[in-house]
Amino acid sequence: MSKLRILAVLSTLSIALGVASVYFYGRLSSDTPLAFSAPAAERKPLYYRDPSGAPYWSATPKKDASGRDYEAVYDDGGGLSPQQTSGPLGSERKILYYRNPMGHPDTSPVPKKDSMGMDYIPVYADEADDPSTVKVSLDKIQRSGVATERVAAHTLVRTVRAVGTVEHDETLLTVVTMRSDGYVEDLFVNKIGQHVKQGEPLFRVYSPQIQQAQTDLIVALRAEARKGPDADRALEGAMQRLRNLGVPQSRIDEIRETQANLRTLDWPAPADGDVIEKRIIDGQRIAAGDELYRLADHSRVWLIADVAEADIAAVKVGMKAAVKLRALPMRPMEGKVTFLYPVLKPETRTVSVRIELPNPDGLLKPGMYADVVFDVGDGEAVTVVPDSAVIDSGTRQVVLVAKGKGRFQPRAVKLGRRGAGFVEVVEGLKTGEEVVTSATFLIDAESNLRAALQSFGQEAQP
Repeated sequence: MSKLRILAVLSTLSIALGVASVYFYGRLSSDTPLAFSAPAAERKPLYYRDPSGAPYWSATPKKDASGRDYEAVYDDGGGLSPQQTSGPLGSERKILYYRNPMGHPDTSPVPKKDSMGMDYIPVYADEADDPSTVKVSLDKIQRSGVATERVAAHTLVRTVRAVGTVEHDETLLTVVTMRSDGYVEDLFVNKIGQHVKQGEPLFRVYSPQIQQAQTDLIVALRAEARKGPDADRALEGAMQRLRNLGVPQSRIDEIRETQANLRTLDWPAPADGDVIEKRIIDGQRIAAGDELYRLADHSRVWLIADVAEADIAAVKVGMKAAVKLRALPMRPMEGKVTFLYPVLKPETRTVSVRIELPNPDGLLKPGMYADVVFDVGDGEAVTVVPDSAVIDSGTRQVVLVAKGKGRFQPRAVKLGRRGAGFVEVVEGLKTGEEVVTSATFLIDAESNLRAALQSFGQEAQP
């Protein structure tokens, strides 16, 4: 094909394409309206949002840290108001206000930053529905070690502690004395602390009154042998006079058998015990009624414990007490409360409690110190919570009730007795409810902050 023919064909195709372009352009102009029929300058933006979708807004055009322009949000639904969402587009949660990220009492109805450049934290409407409930994120709960425990009914047993001193059992004390005058001719027990047995001779004594009474008994015995008038009555009277002078029955029987008037008498110990006092010397003249010895039977001792005034109402007669002597720490003992003294010691504000302790081997010595523990409790099951669950301000006691899904409700309670790490709840809780037992300070701080911010938020509302 010649060059002239090729050029002619190309010219014809060019003319045809030009006509088609004019035809289609005309059709588009007459039948299809343009998508941007109104110029953008005629639309007024409500505000400008961060181009990355982050919760940042501006009332005027600005750029982000990367130099990108903030996107305009118009009133035709092209964007969402900062009062409707704080995150990506499409969120339906309503924001009531924004609170200071450092916890200061400062709120804002629109997004803003603090003096350090930190964003204010949005407070949503669904978080403020119940003003008495605080919500903590599950992540913060796990990191803070928040633990809960169900409220239950238990027998509350508490421990009352006291310090005591071992003393003589006053019912086992014996005083040795004579009912007549006399003279000590020999002393068999002459040391304090010496142990004696009942009937063992303590000293030898000459008493003119006892000597005369023995003579009367011998005369009565001889009269009875002759079967004289009133012999029996005289014999009984003579023996009774010796008994009245404290002469032991063994000496009276000896005189009846031998009719011998012995000049001296070995005075016997009236009971078993240790000599704790001695007021007699060999050769001494003694008078009727003088205290010569004092004996103490230490087979049983008393422990006098001083119980604080605040705890004395819990201690009862018959209650068991665990005793640990400081001299015998490896030998704990158990005694029983036998008496509560009726007088309070004003110097120490304590009441003395008597505890009886057996002492068969004599290891307990009067004057020893002991630590005493009373486990008190009436056996009745009451509603209790752990001590750690109670936030006590001194005038108000509060527990945090777990509502699930990170929600907690501070609740005022009325407390009763304490013991074994638990405290009785008289009012404010029911068995089965769940309370926070650890990291209560965290939720309490969140609760106080939430209450303060809610009050500021309400003031900020129009």
